[in-house]
Amino acid sequence: MIKFEDVSKSYENGTQVLEGVNLVILPKEFVFIVGPSGAGKTTLVKLLIREELPTTGSIFFEDTDVTKVKKNLLPSLRRKIGVVFQDFKLLDSKTVFENVAVSLEVVERPEGEIKQVVPNVLNLVSLLNKSECFPYQLSGGEKQRLAIARALAHEPKVLIADEPTGNIDPVASDEVVHLLEKINTLGTTVIMATHEVGIVNRMKRRVVLMHDGKIVKDEKVGRYEV
Repeated sequence: MIKFEDVSKSYENGTQVLEGVNLVILPKEFVFIVGPSGAGKTTLVKLLIREELPTTGSIFFEDTDVTKVKKNLLPSLRRKIGVVFQDFKLLDSKTVFENVAVSLEVVERPEGEIKQVVPNVLNLVSLLNKSECFPYQLSGGEKQRLAIARALAHEPKVLIADEPTGNIDPVASDEVVHLLEKINTLGTTVIMATHEVGIVNRMKRRVVLMHDGKIVKDEKVGRYEV
């Protein structure tokens, strides 16, 4: 379970990006976090993975208060929360296989395990036949699916996709969203931050609407109207 309790975030220049956010996300949910640019969606993601700290309030992942996790324990926390970004963050000098493998190598997972896990996740995202390709040889949609594969390598309990369709065409966007839906049916909690009205309304999932750093609507089966 994920819980934000009265969370606010402001910066030294006085800019307030979140104000009094209360949000509970249950295991295995699929949740859209929607709203215009600047609404606070990305800040919410950064706080959950402890890339930033809130000004006030508490954030819980399972029974752990994320705001109080010691720095040496952050890698362990982040392996439970996979994050996929809009700009892919792929390593251009490494193949598709190596881009996924490196996330396991840095935590010293055994070579035999890596050789087993990487093909499995690449197969899940329909990129097994591209294992020896480099990112420049992939389409935008394929790059995003590779980013998802890398995020799944640690078998996270939660997958966060921050504007994953922002840099790809409509067909590839649909493929990515269907993949996220498939991952959710396998038991992973999925949180997708987006401003894509069409995708949200077609999916008919829980919708949390943010505006000016506040949650203004939270519907179990919602629509996104602008």
